[in-house]
Amino acid sequence: MSEILQNLSNDLAETVATAGPAVVRVEARDRLPASGIAWSADGVVVTAHHVVERDDNINIGLADGRTIPAALVGRDPTTDLAVLRAETSGLSAPAWDGGDDLRVGHLVLALGRPGNNVRATMGIVGALGKSWRTPSGGTLDRYLQTDLVMYPGFSGGPLVGADGRVLGLNTSALLRGVSLTVPFGTLRRVVEALLAHGRISRSYLGVGSQPTRLPEGLVEQLGQETGLLLVSVEPGSPAEEGKLYLGDTIVALDGQPVRHLDDLLSNLGSDRIGNTVPVRIVRGGQVQEVDVTLREHP
Repeated sequence: MSEILQNLSNDLAETVATAGPAVVRVEARDRLPASGIAWSADGVVVTAHHVVERDDNINIGLADGRTIPAALVGRDPTTDLAVLRAETSGLSAPAWDGGDDLRVGHLVLALGRPGNNVRATMGIVGALGKSWRTPSGGTLDRYLQTDLVMYPGFSGGPLVGADGRVLGLNTSALLRGVSLTVPFGTLRRVVEALLAHGRISRSYLGVGSQPTRLPEGLVEQLGQETGLLLVSVEPGSPAEEGKLYLGDTIVALDGQPVRHLDDLLSNLGSDRIGNTVPVRIVRGGQVQEVDVTLREHP
């Protein structure tokens, strides 16, 4: 038994040594630095959006001890990803893995570099699922949850499989109290879009809203207790062109219930740009539907 444990211990240490050089320190907020992953040798780094609290005066710390300036290329709050670029070469990009063979119960490591040295914590894959829409409307290619303890400064660092290949980027910000990993497929899609355009295209309505409780009669009719009361409608927006008015209450979009703002945002992805969708509203105490053609968010 002691030999088995020793071999496992050595293998884990070797895994950290293999993936560690790709983990960088990200200094983009006033408190504790966070972590990032070298995406390519020419200075591109991917990290978590929520740890990049400023758009300039950003530095990254490398495995060789150097600290160099970096610029923000773009960010996608809906998947909690941001891309930085440093004027350097020779970054150690990791070997990536789509995780097709990953199963619940597999051992995984989370790596971080909030200080000068790489740090690690171990856990297991706690849950796997299919494509998942985040509360703010982004789409992850798969749902990947671990039981890892996300220590301060670990967000933006990699999730590493037992073979040393990187499965994705860890974040503690997509779901409160849950350690999630943005999988490699999503990383590649978002990073390539940010490098090409500096932003992620999204559809929008052009309204300001607040949750409101529905009258008892409508609660029974609609099967929900709340909707979104429109407190503003932008001139020239899809909402105005679709005849949505101040005082309307949105209760569904394209057949999906809208109870809170997150419900609305989660249904305004890039895949709906140009689509005409039915919006169910309450107007004057009556349930109605209007068709709105969604456009790209300006």
